[in-house]
Amino acid sequence: MKKLNLLFIGILSMSSIYAQDITDALRYSQDNIQGTARFRALSGAFGALGGDMSAVSLNPASSAVFNKSHASFSLSNIDTKNDTDYFGRMTSANESTFDLNQGGAAFVFANRNANSPWRKFSLAVAYEKTANFDDNWRAIGTNTNSGNFDNSISSYFFDYAYGLRLDEIERLDGETYSQAYQEIGSAYGYSHQQAFLGYESFILEPVDINNDANTEYTINLNNGNFFHDYSYAATGYNGKISFNMAAQYEDNLYLGLNLNSHFINYDRSTFLIEENSNTSDVEYIEFENNLSTTGSGFSFQLGGILKLSQEFRVGLTYDSPTWYTIEEEASQFIATDGINGFIEINPLIVNVYPQYKLQTPGKLSGSLAYVFGTQGLLSFDYSRKDYSTTKLKPTSDPDFAFENNNISNALTDAATYRLGGEYKYKQFSFRGGYRFEESPYKNGTTVGDLTGYSLGLGFNFGNTKLDLTFDQANRSFATPLYNMGLVDTANVDRTDSNVTLSLSFNI
Repeated sequence: MKKLNLLFIGILSMSSIYAQDITDALRYSQDNIQGTARFRALSGAFGALGGDMSAVSLNPASSAVFNKSHASFSLSNIDTKNDTDYFGRMTSANESTFDLNQGGAAFVFANRNANSPWRKFSLAVAYEKTANFDDNWRAIGTNTNSGNFDNSISSYFFDYAYGLRLDEIERLDGETYSQAYQEIGSAYGYSHQQAFLGYESFILEPVDINNDANTEYTINLNNGNFFHDYSYAATGYNGKISFNMAAQYEDNLYLGLNLNSHFINYDRSTFLIEENSNTSDVEYIEFENNLSTTGSGFSFQLGGILKLSQEFRVGLTYDSPTWYTIEEEASQFIATDGINGFIEINPLIVNVYPQYKLQTPGKLSGSLAYVFGTQGLLSFDYSRKDYSTTKLKPTSDPDFAFENNNISNALTDAATYRLGGEYKYKQFSFRGGYRFEESPYKNGTTVGDLTGYSLGLGFNFGNTKLDLTFDQANRSFATPLYNMGLVDTANVDRTDSNVTLSLSFNI
């Protein structure tokens, strides 16, 4: 049965890296629409508008648009629904969380020198939750894609064991599973640990069991159909704190700079049950993997807003790459049942992997806005990001060089379009927005295009404003169950629904 509570009795520093791949690199390279209710109500189309704390995180010139010092805080309820199709069988899962997803303040200082073209200066600190990693889905079905065991988890262990010596993946006499798992990991690394789990659980059979130098293996399962029950559960977020400075030059130009501190917290657990009735030596397999990731990073932004007229504004922002330092820990469990009886290998070991670097792609954004006096506005943002330039570092590492080549070949540049509008009637503001994000994958299916819309309402009390927004976005994923062996995909249709409440006020 699934081991929900793992007792960690050892910490292992690996000599080889954990298998980072495109999925990990992409996860920390994408941004979600977060922030204040007004910002979300316009689907984030704020690059030429300013005057909002979330706009400060988007375009650093935005804080200079404030006429008075300003602060805001936002609460959000995030509901995620996943509809999963795995070989024709549908399952659904929901996840709902409350969160403080935004907070910040901007302090505006008027220039009292009447002869200076610099009208005012601003300093701001803004916290933004840039990505929500809470996700939960389940794939249940019979994998009928038979052929060389590619539809069985046994192929995962077989692929890792290929070419490895038998004496490098088996227990020594008198060793416990935990001792062997730890020693093999310390001496040889992650790949050998996976082969060890497959061999010791009787999934793999050496061609020459009496030869320590044996490097060939067979699978103790017969080909056919395999029933899978796979669960995926993730929690965490990506956050950003921006230290902002901006200024207004004469009456029409706003310039700004953000220095950003980023942080990552991410936990993921996957659990697979596989059954077969193929008269195999192994008829039942459980396989669990747990990953915990923390990281910190730095980026900067340069931005400007220009009023071409009293009504028409343009904005331009450059987002630098984000340079992350990331740490990961992982643990595993496997159990099998068959002619050798029930075998359970629970090493109770946390693998602590060496730090690695990740450089996410930069981004360039252009914005247009038209303001209808005090009656309302229309705004449009366009941005482009080349995901194929994402890099795992050091690039001299052969494993990272291999993955970077995969990233370059699989990912592409992608555009984001955001459109928002606002209409004011007395103290009320009525808002709406639409956004479209292209797939970062060349194939357009591993991660599909995103479409979203938003509706919002605001009430102005004078120095204080209260805003409420509902927004929803849909994206489809073709997610491989594993990065080796069993790479058949579960097709997940994900819908994120958010209700955000913001309180903003002049200081």
